[in-house]
Amino acid sequence: MAEILVNPQCAPLDRTLDIRVVGLEPDTEAAVRATTGDRSARAVFRSDERGVVDLTRHAPLRGDYSRVDPMGLFWSMTPTGEEPGPTLVEVDGVGKVELTRLHVPEGVRRTEVADLSAVLFEPVDATRPGVIVLGGSEGGRPELDAALLAGHGFTTLALAYFGAAGVPDDLVDVPLEHVGRAVEFLKGRAGAVGLLGSGRGGELALLAGATFPDVTAVVSVAGSGVVTQCSGPGKRLLERLALEAASWTFQRRPLPYLPYSVPDELRRAVVEGGPVPLRLAYDLSDGIPEAAEIPVERISGGVLLLSPGRDDAWPSAELSAVAERRLTAHDHPFRHEHVVYPEAGHLMAGPPHRPTADLVAPGPGGGLSTGGTPEATAAARVDAWRRAIEFLSDQPGT
Repeated sequence: MAEILVNPQCAPLDRTLDIRVVGLEPDTEAAVRATTGDRSARAVFRSDERGVVDLTRHAPLRGDYSRVDPMGLFWSMTPTGEEPGPTLVEVDGVGKVELTRLHVPEGVRRTEVADLSAVLFEPVDATRPGVIVLGGSEGGRPELDAALLAGHGFTTLALAYFGAAGVPDDLVDVPLEHVGRAVEFLKGRAGAVGLLGSGRGGELALLAGATFPDVTAVVSVAGSGVVTQCSGPGKRLLERLALEAASWTFQRRPLPYLPYSVPDELRRAVVEGGPVPLRLAYDLSDGIPEAAEIPVERISGGVLLLSPGRDDAWPSAELSAVAERRLTAHDHPFRHEHVVYPEAGHLMAGPPHRPTADLVAPGPGGGLSTGGTPEATAAARVDAWRRAIEFLSDQPGT
């Protein structure tokens, strides 16, 4: 009798699952579907000579993804228009198995830290250093990333720097001292402290690392080695770009930044309702003001830069290359590396095995293009997450 085998059936969201269908007739087609109610993906496989379909070894004949990928049914999910429900793996004519994909791993304690606008995640067996997790231009506290990272033995702090209670409403004049206080707090609980930032949080991670000596490792994903202009208030994109102000301050002084450019192509995309490739707002043709470059050579530890090669949100690979250039030019004594994923888009940031099929993200006044291909972005997420965990574990001081 055919059955579906999933191991493990309960696991953190970033864990790779072993999905097999056994007991089928040899050399027959089997349609496998994964669904969360509001999203689903489907692929058709051919059973082998033993009557087995193994997603870790077999590529689909057809479906929502094409190559061998044990988690292909998860990253290729698209909206169904239905309400969210349980996570299921279903096989036509065989049955279904319900899965539990944990956003907070077992053995991880969650604690609000209101005075920092943060959430602390502490594993029962903390075997690795402390890490402050900084989200991107969406604002708020990146709890999912921090919780899943804590599942790997890190004591983590999901820190909001705008868009939450106790911090600025918008990414305007955000004081670096806020991150400095978080570094001091986490150092008192975990010893060594690293920073992991995504998007604008990747820019902030490099900037804070260059400012506060207690930071001993920095990972910037789809980030920037250049300080960039603020994202002002307003419901319309061009309104947000129009405010000429700094994103960050230190000792109450605004930091110099690379200003936006609004070319006709960008205006046209906005008028037409998108999707808008916001990278057009970053004109690097005349070079970058040296005062806007982040002095990453001051970081007291290793630096890992992970960039998507087809980032439509901003030119993160080019902006991160500025950081790598400075580290090399100053013979930075700690490990530093810049890895570029040529076909990946902006959504490569964050934990793996989440949907990457949506190439347009919600934005002010319309959709924002994220770039890349779903398959390459999903693969980049897996590799970048692995590299970040290994890097933060191995740095001197952490």
